Amino acid sequence: MGTGVRESLTMTEHPKRPRLRIRIVFGDEEMIGPGKAELLERIARTGSIAAAGREMNMSYKRAWQLIGTLNAMFRDPLVDSTRGGPGGGGAVLTEAGQEVLALYRAFVAEAEQAGSAQVSALQARLRDIPDGK
Repeated sequence: MGTGVRESLTMTEHPKRPRLRIRIVFGDEEMIGPGKAELLERIARTGSIAAAGREMNMSYKRAWQLIGTLNAMFRDPLVDSTRGGPGGGGAVLTEAGQEVLALYRAFVAEAEQAGSAQVSALQARLRDIPDGK
């Protein structure tokens, strides 16, 4: 405890690690945050906008809207998709999409590192959680 950071938690303290959720707002309708970043990551993994949306409990329409917003927001599209059909459709992150996702994730990681002492201090000031809850 000499460092000011809690080394162990009792049952009444906050057992969850704080998370930083950063949204970068460029304009009224132009922003990227944890939801869009997660959608991009899932598209890269699944090769499908629909599958990525399903994994996030998001409607097909909403997933497509978010990708449309991202593609319109940046100079180069972030996702390239092909229509479904007999051979099936698919989606991939473009080089720009991979770069934007990497830049966003790097920014979040740096912010988490830079603010870790303050987050720990804030967490130390939280109310204790009553036993049994």
